[in-house]
Amino acid sequence: MGMFSITRSEEPRPELRVTLRSCTPGSPHEAQSISDKVDCDDEEIAERAELDDCLGLESADCGAADHELALVRLAIVLAFDDFACEKGNFEIEDRKVVIVKFLCSVDGHNVVQRTNAVADSDDSRLSHLLVAAVRQCQRPTIRIDRGGAQSTLPIRRSIRLVSGAAKANGPALAASVTIRAAPDEPSMTALLSEVFSADGPLAAAVPGYRARAQQVELAEHIAAAMAANRVLIVEAGTGTGKTYAYLVPALLAGGKVIVSTGTRNLQDQLFLRDIPTVRKALRSPVKVALLKGRANYLCHYHLERALADGRFLSRDDAAYARRIARFARKTRSGDRAECTDVPENATVWAMVTSTRDNCLGQDCPHHKECFVLAARREALAADLVVVNHHLFFADVMLRDEGTAELLPACNAVIFDEAHQLPEIASLFFGESVSTAQILELGRDSQVEGLAAARDCLDLPRRCAALEKAARELRLALPLEPARYALPQLEARAAFPARLHDLLAALAELAAVLETQAQRAEGIENCWRRASELLARLQAWQTGADADSVRWAETHSQSLQLNVTPLAISEVMQKQMSGHPRAWIFTSATLAVQNDFTHYRAEMGLTDAASARWESPFDYQRQALLYAPRDLPDPNSPGYPEAVVQAAWPVLKASGGRAFFLCTSLRAMRRTHELLAQRLEHERLELPLLLQGERSKNDLLERFRHFGNAILIGSQSFWEGVDVRGEALSLVVIDKLPFAPPDDPVLSARIERLRSQGHNAFLEYQLPRAVINVKQGAGRLIRDEADRGVLMICDPRLLSKPYGKRIWRSLPPMKRTRELAEALAFFASPPAP
Repeated sequence: MGMFSITRSEEPRPELRVTLRSCTPGSPHEAQSISDKVDCDDEEIAERAELDDCLGLESADCGAADHELALVRLAIVLAFDDFACEKGNFEIEDRKVVIVKFLCSVDGHNVVQRTNAVADSDDSRLSHLLVAAVRQCQRPTIRIDRGGAQSTLPIRRSIRLVSGAAKANGPALAASVTIRAAPDEPSMTALLSEVFSADGPLAAAVPGYRARAQQVELAEHIAAAMAANRVLIVEAGTGTGKTYAYLVPALLAGGKVIVSTGTRNLQDQLFLRDIPTVRKALRSPVKVALLKGRANYLCHYHLERALADGRFLSRDDAAYARRIARFARKTRSGDRAECTDVPENATVWAMVTSTRDNCLGQDCPHHKECFVLAARREALAADLVVVNHHLFFADVMLRDEGTAELLPACNAVIFDEAHQLPEIASLFFGESVSTAQILELGRDSQVEGLAAARDCLDLPRRCAALEKAARELRLALPLEPARYALPQLEARAAFPARLHDLLAALAELAAVLETQAQRAEGIENCWRRASELLARLQAWQTGADADSVRWAETHSQSLQLNVTPLAISEVMQKQMSGHPRAWIFTSATLAVQNDFTHYRAEMGLTDAASARWESPFDYQRQALLYAPRDLPDPNSPGYPEAVVQAAWPVLKASGGRAFFLCTSLRAMRRTHELLAQRLEHERLELPLLLQGERSKNDLLERFRHFGNAILIGSQSFWEGVDVRGEALSLVVIDKLPFAPPDDPVLSARIERLRSQGHNAFLEYQLPRAVINVKQGAGRLIRDEADRGVLMICDPRLLSKPYGKRIWRSLPPMKRTRELAEALAFFASPPAP
């Protein structure tokens, strides 16, 4: 292996000395200096033959093109006076040495804003270079050669060295760099204070910007964690400005950063609004990319197949397919969100996008123009990549060439809405198989058979048998969406028999597909999918280990069989180990009464640093917590009626303008029915909106537009919803959001904790409920000018000892049990 060794000279202003040495075992030139000193004139380090000998390369192994690549060049030399060092490797592929250049961009004040090391090669395989940030000094300088004239400039971003793993059969180069601090360059702390100040660049770029001490402190903590490659958990109350607080350090600190959000909507908001605003304010040249799951990108192959086959479920789908075809001819990204004239929930999308199962990969005839691969290439080349939690964990766990490829190169991962991670991680650290996947396999097998194996008459019959078996397994359980523990499934006589039938039908289809696999790539892909689904279905049937639970979930049209780990901490730690990088977990709701113990334990972040900031809003002036008297037990039959009766006078006093948040779909529908009757009886014209009637975004737009609506929702509206101003002045919560005790995963986790001597309620169920209440309450006050009442109807908030832990975790608003005070709040003008 060849090595750059960097030594400190004894001159008053030492310079970087680079020596290329051989570390190849048995090399006759081992430890021989090839070049005493490399300045910045882009000279060749050694003649071709000398370099070949040094690296142990035989001339016969390299053609002329290889010799061109065997020239190592430096475009920048670093000045230093400290001993701090970081190491990074240059990747070598097929016994080629990568040509490396350091590139930078300089602003109008001669401050280097961006410094990268890039591979100067047309070989696309070399684009997967790992990156290591030099973080030992906050105020480095860089000396740049400009046609012989040298200058020393301060830099505001960490220097990035190319790093990577060498091929097993080839040598590798390693580099150590030492840099010195520039006395005239401000520290990161001073820089952040300047950026977030009342007259700083953010204030100039963001209308209505307000300087907040909490935001600066949060940004400083995040920047320090990124510089030291630490794990940090931070809770920042609503209004702190946590998005900018992590984006500014991410754009200034250097290196590659992955930002993971809770939903695709938040992804789009970050990529289209927040990041461009901060980037423009900082005049940052950082390259940003948006990466979504493959189902969000149009697939040329499946679109072509769908149009040729013409088997659409409706006339609308046929019309939508033609619109999508026109979209495909003009789009650059292929992102279905940009195709605005086709509804987001149109069933045709499933026919014109790919899944991990039905993607043909390199065998696809449209591989070169694939939108998924193009998005991933952009993500690999970007400095900051925006993903969502589902994509992050799906790709990391499945190694699906997306985030899994990004992780080795990144210096920091920032999770926004990090309170969602335990649930999402549990889903992806486990295994699942659904009847929807099986039906899709049958449909694709039939289409591929018609295209390439029409003479195989057994294939259509096996596809039809598989479809029938999958539908009958779904019908073995009630149509109402629900979750079932394994004993509940086994107690239903039809379920085991239907599962056996499905396994048999799937095995028979796989056998037929195997006989036809050589006729077309599409059929071979279906055979592979059938084999994988069969293995997963058999694994679910035979059982899980003691640390997992088997269960099922029904949806309106499908059944999903799951194996879920009861604890994710060890798996999470394994995913975070390896390459040193910063891991930032941030949300408005992670702590229970300022305590992060629950979150640390669940995520395996025992040694993580943590910090918390209260919201800057004046809750004592802006909000009131109202807990009504004399409500019955939440489990009593007439509880929804009692809640509506208690909330009705407050709803009238607020003039609508309310979110009515329910803990179950059944309660949501009953509440909607009762409120509709009340509105009709009293002839009040308050718009009544119900989750599920329209898309979430459409409901929110209508809610804002009406200005006096009542929106009744379940889990979808407890978090991630931002309605500012008078349109939302009342939030009603029907029950404390404890997960139902008969939930199969929850009950298994409770039993496991009890067997280990833990108090499952206090250590697991209560903290989760607290976080959920904080999320629901957070919908109310979104701005300094907002006012409103939070009404929590559940009597356990005050009657149970644990209720105190819940309301003490909420923002410090005034509290009352008197209806008159809640009504007076709406009657009185806002305090100055």
